[in-house]
Amino acid sequence: MNEQRRSGKRVKRIAIYFYVLIILLCLLVVSSYTWFSLSQTPRVSDMYMFINSQSGLELSTDPLAEEWTLRLDYRDLVDVNTELRPVTWSDRDQQFYAAKYGIDGRLLPYSIWEPLTDEWNANKDTTSGYYVKMSFYARSGQEENVFLSPAVEVDDGIKGSGTYVIGTPVWDSEAIIHHNGGQGAECAVRIGIRVTPVDLNGEPTEEPSKFFIYEPNSDRHADGTSGYVPTPSMHQDPTLVPQDRLILQTASQWTEADPVQRSVVIRELGEFQDKVILFSLKPGQMVMIDVYVWLEGQDMDCTNRITAAQILASIQFASDTGTQSGMQPIE
Repeated sequence: MNEQRRSGKRVKRIAIYFYVLIILLCLLVVSSYTWFSLSQTPRVSDMYMFINSQSGLELSTDPLAEEWTLRLDYRDLVDVNTELRPVTWSDRDQQFYAAKYGIDGRLLPYSIWEPLTDEWNANKDTTSGYYVKMSFYARSGQEENVFLSPAVEVDDGIKGSGTYVIGTPVWDSEAIIHHNGGQGAECAVRIGIRVTPVDLNGEPTEEPSKFFIYEPNSDRHADGTSGYVPTPSMHQDPTLVPQDRLILQTASQWTEADPVQRSVVIRELGEFQDKVILFSLKPGQMVMIDVYVWLEGQDMDCTNRITAAQILASIQFASDTGTQSGMQPIE
């Protein structure tokens, strides 16, 4: 009888050791997967941006400048020191929140973060990554409504103007072909435009500001599928901002020239789904425009397919004769 009891205890100990071993192996696998996933956090490491306007709307980084321009150049908007990493915009809180990952390396749902604390705050300066921001002023000598200019193909599609975001063609001299430097990031990038009415000294007036989101390549996805999929907010709203402040554009893409040439690709630029008025101006009025660029952590395309993307962005403002009295952002 005693021998049977001792034998039974040995079996139990072996079973316990076996289960402990299984648990340790599972933890090892999870830890390895977590390290692997986090080491490939999606990011954009190279991005140029150009901000243009048509005649009539003048731009300047200084509201008191004597000379204004029609073009601002941000060639070094994003580099290795200012990598874009996943964040999301909270329209309710009017700020960005950084992405957070679970023990399996996957992005945690923002809904489980409540209440949100400073730990999730992604409002860093431009040397800390996450997102980038630039500010400038706009004025006009005539009454006009201002909106984003549609993308236009020029020079047989080799170049383009207007508003678009597209992956950078990267030349492979051995394969004699271009690769898409965007690597899916062009589908997850968002550009926010905050319009704030200011006086002629650049000081905010009592009129409220408005935050618009431009979503380029809205109907193409990194996994090869197509069709627009709304990006929900972290607060479970259907979209990041209300529909009247969401600017959707179909996909922009490029193809090789025939025959293949190192310095030539053919661009096909996307189209806006609706004409969204950003603001209205009269002579003697001015607005401050803050432009934010980020990699949207709530977007379905913000995955590890994005490793170190290179992107070209162009923002161009267009206008038509205004009919509004005073300067009021359009609802």
